[in-house]
Amino acid sequence: MIYIGSHISSSKGYRAMGKQAVRLGGDTFAFFTRNPRGGKAKEISEGDVLSYLEIAQEYHFGPIVAHAPYTMNPCAAKEDIRIFAKEMMQDDMKRMEYTPGNYYNFHPGCHVGQGTEKGIELTSRMLNEIIMPEQTTIVLIETMSGKGSEIGRTFEEIRELLDRVTRQDKVGVCLDTCHVWDGGYDIVGDLDGVLQKFDDVIGLARLKAVHLNDSMNERGAHKDRHQKIGQGQIGMEAMKRIVNHPKLQGLPFILETPNDDEGWAKEIAMIREWLS
Repeated sequence: MIYIGSHISSSKGYRAMGKQAVRLGGDTFAFFTRNPRGGKAKEISEGDVLSYLEIAQEYHFGPIVAHAPYTMNPCAAKEDIRIFAKEMMQDDMKRMEYTPGNYYNFHPGCHVGQGTEKGIELTSRMLNEIIMPEQTTIVLIETMSGKGSEIGRTFEEIRELLDRVTRQDKVGVCLDTCHVWDGGYDIVGDLDGVLQKFDDVIGLARLKAVHLNDSMNERGAHKDRHQKIGQGQIGMEAMKRIVNHPKLQGLPFILETPNDDEGWAKEIAMIREWLS
């Protein structure tokens, strides 16, 4: 059993997101904590949150997966950009506690010519400054495709980043199928081997969520271009194996495919058929 859902707009609040997830056939979802380009977040209503929590309980939702803004670069070369990232994440950590026990996913950043080691150092430093021992939210580092100067393009880089975080119980990983494929991992021909590699390097206990996306690119392209399920280079059969893999059961799977609501509803229904 897995939880399955899509990315949903947060513009109308938590209750609206929960209702939309149910309409699409989901029992989890992802959402941006604020505008994907950054900026001030919408004020949270406690009544709205309580209404959402009732929906989540009624429909047996799994963990939901918040997503940090794309513009957040915690290992930027410019200090003001790093400060901007830190302040946004600090604010987001407080906001996440309105819905305790869920996940906050972020891209670990681009080192912009400083080198991978420096990028890992800066991102881990920020995490150590903002993660509080009392928080219930687990911060997820997303696997990246390796475009430009991204850090987190290999399991080894993610492991090094995780190892530098003081609060080990507050961090985990979100595996993006498009990203790992574009990053060079053969989840089509050797899914077992890739998951074993993940377990050997990072540990499957740290894998908390999956972004389920097909890819427009050949393996190892390092481009990060998502495709609808079964319509890309990963393909339908590999996607079926992924959602049914025994080592991935119990996790929230989030669709970030280039779709509208009708398309996501069809993908969710299709995946549920694969699981039956």
